[in-house]
This record gives sequence, structure tokens and C-alpha cells, in this order.
Amino acid sequence: MHIAIIGAGISGLMSALELAEQGCSVDIFDQQLAGQAASWAGGGILSPMYPWRYAPEVNQLAQYGKPLYQTWNEKLLPITGIDFQIHDTGMLIFDKEDFEIGLNYASRYQEPMQQCELLNRPKLENINPYISQKFQQAIYFPQLSNVRNPRLLQSLICYLKQHPAVRFFDQCPVKKLIIQNKKVLGIETEDGRKFSADHVVITSGAWSQKWQQQIQCHIPVHPVQGQMLLFKTPENWLPTMCMNRVMYLIPRQDGHIVCGSSMADTGFSTAVDEHTQQDILSACLEMVPELAQFPIVKRWAGLRPSSPQGIPYIGAMPELENLWANFGHFRNGLCMGSGSARLLRQLILGQETLVDPNAYSPSRLKQQNLISC
Repeated sequence: MHIAIIGAGISGLMSALELAEQGCSVDIFDQQLAGQAASWAGGGILSPMYPWRYAPEVNQLAQYGKPLYQTWNEKLLPITGIDFQIHDTGMLIFDKEDFEIGLNYASRYQEPMQQCELLNRPKLENINPYISQKFQQAIYFPQLSNVRNPRLLQSLICYLKQHPAVRFFDQCPVKKLIIQNKKVLGIETEDGRKFSADHVVITSGAWSQKWQQQIQCHIPVHPVQGQMLLFKTPENWLPTMCMNRVMYLIPRQDGHIVCGSSMADTGFSTAVDEHTQQDILSACLEMVPELAQFPIVKRWAGLRPSSPQGIPYIGAMPELENLWANFGHFRNGLCMGSGSARLLRQLILGQETLVDPNAYSPSRLKQQNLISC
């Protein structure tokens, strides 16, 4: 079975990995270099930041993130030499209004990885001595982790590029789908080349709306910009992830600390601005004042693929044969990425699925009555 994948972010790369490992041949197309857009730009927390604020469908897929990435890292590391660096830091959340629901979440929704405890100041200082005196309490999630998403992407690309069943077409924008009698037969690139395929998968993230005119089906996905900044501290300086008012600190093993994040409708602009950067910096220093003594080494922005309720579209697109979706993950593309790709692979190959696929079905595009598909 030959499959063309449009988009080489985490959704496209993980989908390619799942399918290639099942014996499919895969062509991956991207308008820029693979792994360079939102998947690279994100923080890599392997859980929704406040899971109780998200739809159950988001949390259901997200819970597969850490165990599946651990399994893939064990397989790919000996071949690529690139460790995903899954970092078991735990997370502190300081939003008092979330304490009660956070403390009850794990048992209420049967998600043991989301087990947490309420810490008073002495225990808080013992777990993370750098927290501002402003915070006398926090809820602590000891089992939450983060993955170093640039290294994850590098490993996936390295592995797939040496895979005999995979071909990459970087900086090769797809112009249109080749459709005949409501069946997708392949794709045509902007330079006029045509590629046939048994199935075509759209994993275009924030750019997925591009396809709605040709397939005559409204795709309610649009870019939402998020800005970040990066500190460099000594190795293993900050012991935990920290969260307050949707702002976060994510420590890497080598001492880099990712700080974010903002939300703004800026179209496809990834330009950073001083006002937003200052807001992020102020929020992070409010949590950990001693960060001010360390250098900021990078600032950047990415484009999240916003969708209704952040529930991705995974499965067969309506009204067309052989066209598949895996897009619309909004803020949780990385933690849902491995589960989403596995679900897509199972659907394409007619296998038993790890979750009920109906909640993610692109048939929702018709049911939402946005435009008749």
C-alpha cells in the first residue's frame, strides 16, 4: 500500500512512522523543511496543561503520549543516536481556583498519571526551592513529564530518512489533490510533478484549511500564534515544570528552560513582539524570580492549528474515497501526536482501534453544518 502524507510536523512524521512500520510505502511532502513549524516550536509537555479544561476526547488521546513516545524512543535511539530526552520532572500548578478540581481529577476520570497532592510551603520548597515566596501552596503532579520536541523530531526524521519504504520531499509544496470520480488518486506539487498514491493523508496543521476549496468542505482550522523564550541555566537547575495562569516553565536536562506561552490571532505571522515577550518574562519571573540572573538565549513563535474544542480530525474525510485527516490538534499536538498517528494507522489498515474513533471522525465537518461537504 502506497501512502502520500502532506505535512511533515509531528502528526505527519508519526503517521509515516506508524504506517511504514506496518509495511506501507510512504511519501512525505512539506512546503518547508520537515519538523520546522509548530511541532518544533512547542514546549513538549506530555499532558494537557490543565486537563480538566479540555474536552475528554483530548485527554483520551493525550494519555497515550508518554508511553508511546517511550516505546518509540527505545526503538529509534540505537539507530539514530538521538535521545528524545523524556524528562520526568513532575509539574507544580499555582492557580488556586484549580486546586480542588485538580486534586479530584485523577480518580474522577480514571487517569492515574494525573494523580496530584496539595503542597504547603515547606513541602513546596523541598520539591522546588526556587519558587517565589508569593506562592505558599501548589498542587504537584509527580508523574508528568516533558519531551524535548526538537530532538524527538530530529530522531523521527533521521529514522524515516534511512527507512527503505519512506521518501521525503522537503520544500515541495503540494498544489492540489488528484481527484477522479470522488476518489483521491494522488497529489500534484507546485513544480508540476504528479505522484500517485493508494491513500492521501492531510497532516497540514495550521495550513489544513488550504484544502477546503478543492474538496468543497469547510475545514474550521486556523493558525493561533504562540510566543516562547528560552533561558540557559546550569544543568538540572530547575527541578520541576511550573504553571500559573496558563504560563509555564519547562526545564530541559541540560539546563535550558522553555518559557511560554501566548495566544494571538496573527494570521501566519511568526514574528515575536516585545510586549508579548515581556508578558511571558514577567509571568515566569513571578514564579521563579532567580531566573532573572540567567541569560535569555532564544525567542520564537509557532502557529497552533486551532479547531473547535481542540478536538482533532482523525479518519476518513467525508464524500471522498482514500483521503484521510490527522489535523486540528490546537495546543496539544505533541502530547496527542503518538496516539493520533496510531489511531490513523489502525483506521487506514482496518485494524482494531485503541479508542473509539467516532469522536474524532471528520464526518463532524458535515454534522457541524458549517458548509455542506
